[in-house]
Amino acid sequence: MNNLLRLIGRRIIALPIMALGVTLLVFFLMSFTDPSIPARTALGEGASPEQVEEYMEEHGMNDPWPVRYVDYIVGLCQGDLGTYGTRQTPVSDAIASALPITMQLTFFGLLIAAVFSFTLGVISAIYRDKWPDQIIRVISIAGIATPSFWLAVLLILLVTMAGLTRVFPSAGALPDLFTNPGGYFGRMIMPAIALAFPVIGQMTRIVRTAMVEELDKDYVQTARGSGIPENVVIAKNVLRNALITPITTLGLKIGYLMGGAVVIEVIFALPGMGTLIQRGITGGEIMLVQGVVVVVALAFVIINIVVDMLYLLINPRIRTV
Repeated sequence: MNNLLRLIGRRIIALPIMALGVTLLVFFLMSFTDPSIPARTALGEGASPEQVEEYMEEHGMNDPWPVRYVDYIVGLCQGDLGTYGTRQTPVSDAIASALPITMQLTFFGLLIAAVFSFTLGVISAIYRDKWPDQIIRVISIAGIATPSFWLAVLLILLVTMAGLTRVFPSAGALPDLFTNPGGYFGRMIMPAIALAFPVIGQMTRIVRTAMVEELDKDYVQTARGSGIPENVVIAKNVLRNALITPITTLGLKIGYLMGGAVVIEVIFALPGMGTLIQRGITGGEIMLVQGVVVVVALAFVIINIVVDMLYLLINPRIRTV
């Protein structure tokens, strides 16, 4: 128990340090952009150089970047990520409406990846070197080799050719889950599949390897020799021991899925963080781009540390390290 608390304590201490490092890196990289861009965007193209200079001075854009970074961190701790656009819309408001959509897409991608990879991986290990195993190996290799964005475009083309755009639309508003669940899942299923497929390929191989290693252990052979049914041995012993590492690896894929969701959202025109950052880049909204990147990066760091802590709880062997 003391080792467990010590390891968890290390992760908790590392969280603010990593978060601070992420914000510092993002802010430092964004400081190389022209500081007059957000001023001209806010004031409009007709703003005079004097007006731009006055705006920059008023908002501290002429200060050294370490001073601006400290001000940004203070604002970030208060939930203030700055403003963007001619209407000075708070960046935090835009992120508050976009982040839930990205998280929903990430969740559905994770769910699809978990169901298919664990199912295929277990079947592949049970029928090792037989035709089901060979077919699943081909599927997993195809998943690893297929980029999410390419599969997203392919799915849109296939659905369009099949005349199913009404059922599986690739553009338009995202329907409400509770008032129109059919429309919601029809709009979300293709992006989720495109996001999950590469993870399915990777995870299927990991699950298969873990299952094969566990099936070859002596206790499994002893249980089989004792007359215990094969399905009981697999369900009660092999799965419980073999899936610890795959579950942890899948948890670490959440950050990858969230990053991939940002790209997939742009292709399917979902109003999430990806669409938001695209709007910021094309419109020269530096504060918006910076806010989205910081939030996504912080979410990535937090999720991975939480998964790491959960791994300590479900795997007693690592507590002695």
